[in-house]
Amino acid sequence: MRNERNEKLREKRNEALKAVLPIVALVLLLSFTIAPISSSILLCFLMGALLVIAGMMFFTLGAELAMTPMGERVGSSLTKCRKLPILAALTFILGFIITISEPDLQVLAQQVPSVPNMTLIVFVACGVGIFLVAALFRMLFSISLPRMLLFFYVIVFVLAFFVPDSFLAVAFDSGGVTTGPMTVPFIMALGIGISSIRGDRHAADDSFGLVALCSIGPILAVLLLSLIFHVDGSTYEAAALPEISNSVELWHLFLVSFPHYMQEIAVSLLPIVLFFAIFQVTVLKITGRTLVRIGVGLVYTYLGLVLFLTGANVGFMPAGSYLGTVLAGLNYRWILVPIGMIIGFFIVKAEPAVYVLNRQVEEITDGAISASAMGASLSAGVAFSVGIAMVRVLTGVSILWFLIPGYTIALSLSLVVPKIFTAIAFDSGGVASGPMTATFLLPLAQGACIAVGGDIVKDAFGVVAMVAMTPLITIQILGVIYKLRSRKAALIPAAIPADPLAALDDDAIIEL
Repeated sequence: MRNERNEKLREKRNEALKAVLPIVALVLLLSFTIAPISSSILLCFLMGALLVIAGMMFFTLGAELAMTPMGERVGSSLTKCRKLPILAALTFILGFIITISEPDLQVLAQQVPSVPNMTLIVFVACGVGIFLVAALFRMLFSISLPRMLLFFYVIVFVLAFFVPDSFLAVAFDSGGVTTGPMTVPFIMALGIGISSIRGDRHAADDSFGLVALCSIGPILAVLLLSLIFHVDGSTYEAAALPEISNSVELWHLFLVSFPHYMQEIAVSLLPIVLFFAIFQVTVLKITGRTLVRIGVGLVYTYLGLVLFLTGANVGFMPAGSYLGTVLAGLNYRWILVPIGMIIGFFIVKAEPAVYVLNRQVEEITDGAISASAMGASLSAGVAFSVGIAMVRVLTGVSILWFLIPGYTIALSLSLVVPKIFTAIAFDSGGVASGPMTATFLLPLAQGACIAVGGDIVKDAFGVVAMVAMTPLITIQILGVIYKLRSRKAALIPAAIPADPLAALDDDAIIEL
């Protein structure tokens, strides 16, 4: 068992290195050429990169050992409850506590100072809980996902026209950050566990889509909050830039941050662990090696998230903000757009939950949709979305000019592509916009916005929403290609003559 775990750790380490090193190389290239940054910020970034790599390694292994099996077992046990009101209540509570546990949501809440943190978190958690119930009932009663998405997004965009511009970007960002590294492994596994009970031919298709619907709840919740609060960009405070003079001060900067994130992740994991413990005592009754494996996985998950968030927040966030300020301050500030696209292409590979999604997609589709194809589609979509986000920062164009056409295309594609591609696409939108987006791309946009004198809340916020939108289109285009290839493959046997001798001439037949 130990050798197997060591082998898995090496595999996860290599994956983390492939994900993070391209970002490090790009930042180093920029810092030594067109965007010089101070040695303090650069050292913090490099130290943060080491922690991010270690954190990704432990987290992805922990999710595989603990979060995924926990979600699958809870999902399958939930369906054994025959009383719908009790089932709905349990599902709502599960969605609520998982959302409150999400570190990304806490990061967003701290960056919207006009709204009390707990008020924003509770509203968003209620939204996720309600839509997780809707997603569960969709799976149980085989309701069409595209129709539900179309219905709810029409409500979202109608409501968006009646709220202040300052709330739009924050609302759509909340939909992306809520589905982060804590939420995605558990909710996706929950869907697989529920679908495994059904056993019909559409069960695999319906196992995806929970994250897609849960991303809508936070958007509606924050839009409703706009009726109570007013968000003002002038109250935003940029992240403090570190100033260090030696290696001891560098280590101390990270060391003093560890207790905060250790406590934050402990508080985040505790509700999920308690919920699972109640199920374990009352329903599951898992024993032996499986329970030990889950316990070890939870330790890895905790350690990974502490390392990852410390590295991302202390090392990556200041570097992203300063880099954005420097690039937007150049005479040729338009270069921010292609550089942002390159960063976006690679940064999505460093999102912890992306690995979970890609692997689960490959497994549930028996390799029909490979992890590499998923990764390439996500990278292309995120690169395009970050480019658009940087155009918004430089021009101040309303986010609705991009979201309405984007979601119109995505929802239109959902009517023609195979159901599983629609579910995976809308799930991937939430997965792609994780902690790396919140701690590097969002500060990059905020730093650039400060340099050009824009409105932080209207122009810089929204980068998470853009990152969550474009994968909906790229993954479904992958579905169109898959559908066309399937049709072409289905026509090949028709071209083969029914009589194998019909293709041979008389001499060949005699010789045979």
